[in-house]
Amino acid sequence: MSVLEAFQDGEQVLLIDQRGKRHLLTLRKGETFHSDRGWIPHDAIIGHPDGSWVRSSLGMRHLALRPTLAEYVLEMPRGAQVIYPKDLAMILFWADVYPGCRVLEAGTGSGALTLALLRAVGLEGKVITYEQREEFARRALANIHARMGEVTNLAVRFGPVEEGLAEEEPVDRVILDLPEPWRLVEPVLKPLRPGGIFLCYVPTIIQSQQVTEALQRHPAYGLVETFETLVRPWNIEGPSVRPFHRMVAHTGFITMARRVVPEDA
Repeated sequence: MSVLEAFQDGEQVLLIDQRGKRHLLTLRKGETFHSDRGWIPHDAIIGHPDGSWVRSSLGMRHLALRPTLAEYVLEMPRGAQVIYPKDLAMILFWADVYPGCRVLEAGTGSGALTLALLRAVGLEGKVITYEQREEFARRALANIHARMGEVTNLAVRFGPVEEGLAEEEPVDRVILDLPEPWRLVEPVLKPLRPGGIFLCYVPTIIQSQQVTEALQRHPAYGLVETFETLVRPWNIEGPSVRPFHRMVAHTGFITMARRVVPEDA
């Protein structure tokens, strides 16, 4: 077994008990994890490979895994509500966030979208994120550093995004998680390059309608569209095949548009 395969001191691990309950923790030599299913020494996990089974003091089995990014954003500490993995995946794909991409994000929140963007743009890209609430920014940075360590391609701006746009560097994508994105339709044209993508994420269709109408009226935007993503899991047990009674349905609407050169320019 190589060193890279084994869990290391200081590494994050996701423990899943027999009920499916999940616990995200950071491994520390000499420390102990406690739950209603007994306790597990961290040393019983350190040195073992990803995907190992460990037993608690009460004999309960736990699966030890390195958390995926989707698992991490659902279990990490949060101040603001996070964007769910189903929406993060759609945002990355439909905004076409690629390695080397320069992205301006507004509404850092707990850092879920920022984490997804950082991984997508890679070391050659850059993420510029704006957050007005200092406590949210601190929590987001803690979550980012816990997952990725120190990052050199992230610029955090404190304060309203509209105050910094006039001096902002050129970007390929603008992604907004704000309550009134229609107010930024005009200001973001300054940093957003022609051909770039404007995308916003809002919880209500009324907000989507307002931003859609603002984009449709503006000659510097085209290909405006709005959609939501619904995920329905299925239960498959032998001949019993049926959808789950619960699903991750509406969480938010995604509205996007392309930055175009006005025809009379």
